[in-house]
Amino acid sequence: MTIGVGATLGWNAKVLTLFPEIFPGIMAHSLAGKALKHGLWSLDAINMRSFATDRHGTVDDTPFGGGAGMVIKPDVVDAAIRQTGPHNHLVFVTPRGLPLTQERVKKWSTGPGLTILCGRYEGVDQRVLEAHNVDEISIGDYVLSGGEMAALVILDACVRLLPGVMGNQTTSEEESFEDGLLEYPHYTRPAQWIDGEGVLRPVPEILMSGHHERIRQWRRDEAETITKLRRPDLWACYKSDNKC
Repeated sequence: MTIGVGATLGWNAKVLTLFPEIFPGIMAHSLAGKALKHGLWSLDAINMRSFATDRHGTVDDTPFGGGAGMVIKPDVVDAAIRQTGPHNHLVFVTPRGLPLTQERVKKWSTGPGLTILCGRYEGVDQRVLEAHNVDEISIGDYVLSGGEMAALVILDACVRLLPGVMGNQTTSEEESFEDGLLEYPHYTRPAQWIDGEGVLRPVPEILMSGHHERIRQWRRDEAETITKLRRPDLWACYKSDNKC
């Protein structure tokens, strides 16, 4: 299943999955969806079951060594990878993978595209991952039912960085992780807001001062404070001039 137009012109995403109907999912209702319609990127959702070799469409089998669950067969995955090329950078989403970072996302978004392999059950036979030198990537320290939701996360993170997708490039330059810090807090009207408990919650006065340099410094201070409290790992890296 191929979604979108201008597949030869824009950034291309291929997703190898047992559930192609999941895609583009929620991305169809966002800026990424508009960009997909306008051909800024294209999406191929490929059903791996199409590459099963028996009449039952078998894609998995029991694990060697025993244990619960099933493992997706290497011949099925290998055929899906080889017969749906040409391929871009190949990623397998798994809790045991390297962490997804903004730096990785930026690198992938500047290339021709990305191919994402989605596992199910207990995962994919390790041999096919090694045969194709697949990068194993994790979106967090938790377990999902399959790789499709993680693939959507990765795709959204990449697509929003493509030229022409976001209206204001400055927005992405000031987001979390761009300079090694988490993002500062945001406020909008009304300036004086009373919450549901009757507590007055005003906007910090500095943000209404019109003094751009003081506002910039306040935002930097807030970003540093939040990063130090919530992500000591990022803070340590930031303090060492991002030499991590």
